[in-house]
Amino acid sequence: MIEKSLLFFLQGIPEVTGVVALSLAIAGVPLRWRLIAAAGTVLTIIIFIIRSLPLTFGLHTIAVILMVTLFITKTTRVTSANSFVAAMSSITVLMILELAINKLFFTITRLDPQAVISNNFLWKLLGLPQAVLMILLAVIVAKYKKHDKGAWKIELPFF
Repeated sequence: MIEKSLLFFLQGIPEVTGVVALSLAIAGVPLRWRLIAAAGTVLTIIIFIIRSLPLTFGLHTIAVILMVTLFITKTTRVTSANSFVAAMSSITVLMILELAINKLFFTITRLDPQAVISNNFLWKLLGLPQAVLMILLAVIVAKYKKHDKGAWKIELPFF
């Protein structure tokens, strides 16, 4: 149980951090990595709790979209509608990356998908490339998309 939880956080924190970062970049907000990493960590903990509850699978995805939207709306000057579009776009990119990476992995290795899914360590490792790609995409989008330097509502000296 502890190993499974640690693996969840090993893969989940970078992935959710990437979702938050890409959402902010799409919304035109300059990236503040300490704040983004803190938000990614907190949201991952909340997702872990949601996934641990006896709820319908996939509900955590809706929760992520809403939590990222709320985070952007409360901490920046981006409207809730634009925050929602940015969060949805980011989650869509994540899903496409996940499908593409999994397809590529299983095509190249010819491993049985059920065998990989049942191996929690390998399954979580397979999720790391998309997490890294999400963060790289956020950096690229932020570099080329015009952003508002006064977009952040909060001014904390340590972030």
